[in-house]
Amino acid sequence: MKRLAAAVTLLGLATVTACSGGSTNQSGSGGGGGLFTTIDVNRPGIDASAPANPFNPKGNVFKGFNEIRLAYFKNHLTDPNVFYPGAASSWEVAPDNSSVTIKLPPNGKWSDGKPLTAEDVKLSIGIAYTQGSTAFAITPGAAGAAADVQVVDPTTIKVTQDMSNPSAKFARGVMDTIVVPAHVWGSVLPADFWDKLKTSRGTGADADKAREEITALGEKVIAFKPEKDVSGGPFVLERVNPGEALLVKNKNFYNAAKIAPAQVKFLNYTGNEQIWNYLIAGKLDHAGFTAAPADVMNRIKQAPGAQVIKGFSPVSVGMAFNQSKKPYDNVHVRRGLAYLIDRAQVTQTASPEGGTPATTTSGIHQKPAAEWLGAEAAKLEPYAFDKAKAEAEFKAAGLQQKDGKWTMPDGSPWKVSMTAPAGFSDWISAQENIKSQLIENGVDAEVVTVADYPLYLEELAAGKYDVGFWLIALGPAPYDIYQRLYGASNGWTNVAGKIKHSPAGKGGNWMGGAEEIEVEGIGKVNPGELTGKLNNVGAEEAKPIIAQLAKAANQDLPVIQLWDYVNTQFVNTSRFTGWPEQDSDLLRWPAGVWMQQGLVKAKQ
Repeated sequence: MKRLAAAVTLLGLATVTACSGGSTNQSGSGGGGGLFTTIDVNRPGIDASAPANPFNPKGNVFKGFNEIRLAYFKNHLTDPNVFYPGAASSWEVAPDNSSVTIKLPPNGKWSDGKPLTAEDVKLSIGIAYTQGSTAFAITPGAAGAAADVQVVDPTTIKVTQDMSNPSAKFARGVMDTIVVPAHVWGSVLPADFWDKLKTSRGTGADADKAREEITALGEKVIAFKPEKDVSGGPFVLERVNPGEALLVKNKNFYNAAKIAPAQVKFLNYTGNEQIWNYLIAGKLDHAGFTAAPADVMNRIKQAPGAQVIKGFSPVSVGMAFNQSKKPYDNVHVRRGLAYLIDRAQVTQTASPEGGTPATTTSGIHQKPAAEWLGAEAAKLEPYAFDKAKAEAEFKAAGLQQKDGKWTMPDGSPWKVSMTAPAGFSDWISAQENIKSQLIENGVDAEVVTVADYPLYLEELAAGKYDVGFWLIALGPAPYDIYQRLYGASNGWTNVAGKIKHSPAGKGGNWMGGAEEIEVEGIGKVNPGELTGKLNNVGAEEAKPIIAQLAKAANQDLPVIQLWDYVNTQFVNTSRFTGWPEQDSDLLRWPAGVWMQQGLVKAKQ
């Protein structure tokens, strides 16, 4: 999938000195460990006028490099609350998940030499409330929201969960907080912010007003323009121009001795093709996952020093149906299509290096599925290609066959219309392959592209598409996995611990599935309510619920699970070594986080 900044909505402006393009990617350049060159796969396009602001969608702050979080979650198969250290050196999660006590390193400093303190963390948490962070939501009754933030001492802070509607991933939401220096950012929050926050937790007009004011502060935070970058990460922004951003080593970073590069350069790009060219030319020391066809991948691998590292990525691609549109409201149609799509062929065409064909539709990436489902996984219908079974399902749905083509029950034409955002090369290739397979087997089909990913998401949510691609299986938290199928997009929302269902076309429900479905061997289930239960139970309690949901997804097919992503990272050993091992869970994070943990060394 092309990595676009899907959430870009607001632009901030700042005055940043432009840099020359004269630096070279030599091991000895820049002093110390030399220059490390990379790209930000999550954000194409460098805006030289954007501020050094991690909350601004175009801000010149790069995750893990000149941005620091309390901690970085590990890529665990089932537990969302295990972490690598970041700004926090240690933490203690209460056995009942009711609180997280965070310790900062005693020698922690910002790049300007001022100490990193618990007051910095408290201010950062206040900012998180203005941004709608999961653990710091201000929506009344929001699951997993913090109830109290207490500075214990200059290097200790305790965050307590509101246990009236707890979430099993509360600690994850807390530890994912971006930390900024209070002596730079203090002005973005009013002096009465914490009183206002307390008022917002009540009811009535005063509480409503307080919530509106806190939300409005989010705009101020996004637009804030620090005079200079004051970083808690291993690097600090020095200068930027439209072609590149240059960061230099933060000598005050608490783990600075482990940081090999003296400088980091982020190159500008506007599409996958530029990244491919950088990699083929050996210009990048690291690039995160970028979809590439097989011939391009072979050329990338031939570059001197090129190496590919692969790891687990808890994401799958689903061919999602809008069940408010006929004939996709009929489960037999969805099953018939599943039997006509060879998922291995689709994956080989669209993502040969970055995906593995889904073994079936379960709603879970097949690697953690083994942990969650055990022997139950083998009992799910695999939907292997079978034209006879597809024909039986279509006939059960009342579809007709005329002149070798399937039609609607009334004999009118039927065309499977699939939509994808322009630039998403793997999605478009997959849909074109599916189109060919369907046409070959008597089902007319087409592929429609829209301008970009934000527009795609907007129109998808508005119910404008018959069939689109939807990312599912977003682990490791089981609630996150299944809310992609049986959450707000399919009508279910969690409000104050109670699950509510909206009909198709209302409340963001674009999937339009039935509120209750019949599951063989179980009976009628409400999958949204089952999903809601996953929000506050432990792993062992979650397993029987997940088994029911996997069976429901397998029979109901709100999506056809096509392939499970493989986290494919590109590195070059010509200038640096000490990369993460194959299957390392650090591959989920940018190279700046690898460096924080003591990896990546200059080649001698």
